Amino acid sequence: MTNTIAIEVRDLVSHYGPRQILNHVNMTVYDNEIMVVMGGSGSGKSTLLRHLLGLEQATSGSIRLLGSDITALSEKEMYELRKEMGVSFQGGALFGSLTVGENVQLPLKEHTRLDSKTMQIISRMKLEVVNLSGFENLMPSELSGGMIKRVALARAIVMDPKLLFFDEPSAGLDPVTSAELDELIIKLRDVMKMTMVVVTHELDSAFKIADRITVLDQGNVLICGTVDEVKNCKIERVQALLSRQIRDDTVDAEAYLNRLTL
Repeated sequence: MTNTIAIEVRDLVSHYGPRQILNHVNMTVYDNEIMVVMGGSGSGKSTLLRHLLGLEQATSGSIRLLGSDITALSEKEMYELRKEMGVSFQGGALFGSLTVGENVQLPLKEHTRLDSKTMQIISRMKLEVVNLSGFENLMPSELSGGMIKRVALARAIVMDPKLLFFDEPSAGLDPVTSAELDELIIKLRDVMKMTMVVVTHELDSAFKIADRITVLDQGNVLICGTVDEVKNCKIERVQALLSRQIRDDTVDAEAYLNRLTL
């Protein structure tokens, strides 16, 4: 792992209407590193991912991807930068009317002028990387959940992006399939030298694949460190997340009723 910065989030504040979601978030991801973002429901991890993808406008702060501050980029400049980014969505987001091969080729058709034969060859190569060689003519409806995730991953890497983002890659998968996907993510990091941000709530997966982990809680970064540093962290919220303890938040009944009647 080098010390070259691939992603730098500084003092990021985000709101949905009047509600603050991210509170001065800071995070640095280095080249060829797997950064896992963890947190409970409503912690802000999915919102952070959307900001990294340029899908949300920040209230304040900056996000630098590959040296470019995306909060200051024009729409055209962001379009060009996204060619260096791959995204594997939680549900796969495959087009049901297209074959596996056609789904994988979509980014090539949208962003390159390659001929059809070359695109087919590249898509087959990427399907082989995710252990789906020979499946290009199947339809998404003929695939298992784990296979859909791998096709989505093949599509995400088809243009050899420098940055790869995952949204809950192991969600809905059985333990064996989830472990296989974890191994594939590590292989991509090592072989293709990609920098990755993985949003997940799966502890076993996070501890296996992460170089470092950022833990969010109610829009705040509780800790950003190695797996061992996170496991040994004394912050109560962090330990509650790791031990799956139910949060014991005190609710002000009068304030709650006032919110309901406003």
